[in-house]
Amino acid sequence: MCRFLPYNPDQCYLLPPTVKDELGGDHLCFFVRKVVERLNLQDFEREYSDEGGALYAPELMLSVWLYAYAIGLTSARRIEQRLVEDLGFRYLAAGERVDNWALSAFRRRHVRALNDAFTRVLEMARELGLGKLGRVAIDSTRIRANASRDRIDTEQRLRHERAKLRRQVRRWQKQCDQDDSEPGGLQVAIADAERKLAAMPARLERLRKSGMKKLSPTDEDARFLRERGGGFVLGYTAEVAVTDDHLIAGVRVSQQASDNESLVPMVDQLEQRVGSSPQTVLADSGFFSLENLSTLEQRGIDAYIPDSNLACELNTGRRPRAANQPRTRLQRRLRQKLRSPAGRRQYARRKAVVEPVIGVLKQQRGMRQFRLRGQRKVEVELLLAALAYNITRLYRKA
Repeated sequence: MCRFLPYNPDQCYLLPPTVKDELGGDHLCFFVRKVVERLNLQDFEREYSDEGGALYAPELMLSVWLYAYAIGLTSARRIEQRLVEDLGFRYLAAGERVDNWALSAFRRRHVRALNDAFTRVLEMARELGLGKLGRVAIDSTRIRANASRDRIDTEQRLRHERAKLRRQVRRWQKQCDQDDSEPGGLQVAIADAERKLAAMPARLERLRKSGMKKLSPTDEDARFLRERGGGFVLGYTAEVAVTDDHLIAGVRVSQQASDNESLVPMVDQLEQRVGSSPQTVLADSGFFSLENLSTLEQRGIDAYIPDSNLACELNTGRRPRAANQPRTRLQRRLRQKLRSPAGRRQYARRKAVVEPVIGVLKQQRGMRQFRLRGQRKVEVELLLAALAYNITRLYRKA
C-alpha cells in the first residue's frame, strides 16, 4: 500500500469551491469588504463625469487598494499580477482583471474622498470603544521620494549643462555642414539638444522660485531632510498621531525640516476628524517650542513635550552640564512636571504608543519610499497606508 497521498494537479473540480471554503470566513479580505460596504462612496463617484465608457466600481478599487496596503503591497503592477493569482484579491475584484493604469489613476485621484473614508473608519472604531482621544502620541519620520538624489538641479549644474549642450550643438552642426551624406542621426540629436536648451530657462526659474539651492526635476516638492541616524534623505516628512490603543487618528505629509511647526496643525486635524481635542499630547523634543506649549495650554491640553536638554536628561538619566535655564514660567512648570515620577511615566508611553506604529508602516507595509510624486499625491499614499492599518487593527479586535 502506497503511503503517499495521490497527486494530480491537472484534476478539475466537479463543483468549484467558494473563496470562503478556501480561505476561511474570518479572512482579512472579507473584513475589508464589510468595512467598505459601510462607507459612503458618493464622494468617489462624484469625481467622474457621466460621459465616457464604463468604469470599475469605486468599491472594487477601494477594496483592492485597502487590502493591498494591509498586506504591505504598494505597487500597482504587483497588484495587477495578484488579481490573477491571489484568491483574496480575486474575491475583492469580483474576478475582474484590473490593469495597473486604472489602479494607479484611482490612487492619484481621490484625495478628498479618502480623507472622508479615513474619518468614517475612525467613527467605526469609536463605536467599538477604540480610538478615543484621551492621550495621543505624535511623531514623524522621513520617507524617501520617488526621485534620484543624484539627479538634482542646482544653479551651477544647470549653467554647466547649458554650456555643454551649446558646445555639442555647435560641434554637431559643423559635422552636418562638412558631411555630404544624409546626417539623419545628427539632426535628431541636435533637435533633442535644442529641446533641452529651450527648457533650461524654465528649470532655472523653478529653482529660483522654490528658494532652494537644490531641487529635484523629477519631484519638485521633495526636499533634502536630515535623518535621525545622520545624513540626508530626499523625501518628505510623514507625521502621525496615534491613540493609546494604537489607532492612527491623524496623518500629515510636510516638507518641513523641523517638526515644531507641525504640532498645532496636527492637533487641529485631530479636532476636525474626531470633533474634540485630545486631553494629553505626547511628543519628542523636535516638536518643542514655547509657542506650541502656550497654544496647547490655552486649549486646555496637557502637553508632555520636553526641550532638547530635558529630553537628553529623560533618555539618559543624567542632566547635561551646559543645560540652558528655562526662560519662561511655562517652561519651568513643564520641566518640573516631566521630572516627576508621574510625568516620566507619561512621557515614556510615547515610545510604546507611536513608534511601533511607524515601524509597522515602514517595515511591514512598504512605506519606506513613496511611489507617487508631488506632495498632494504622496498624501494619498500615506492616507491609504494609515487607513489600511486602522482596518487591520479593527480586524484584530473584531
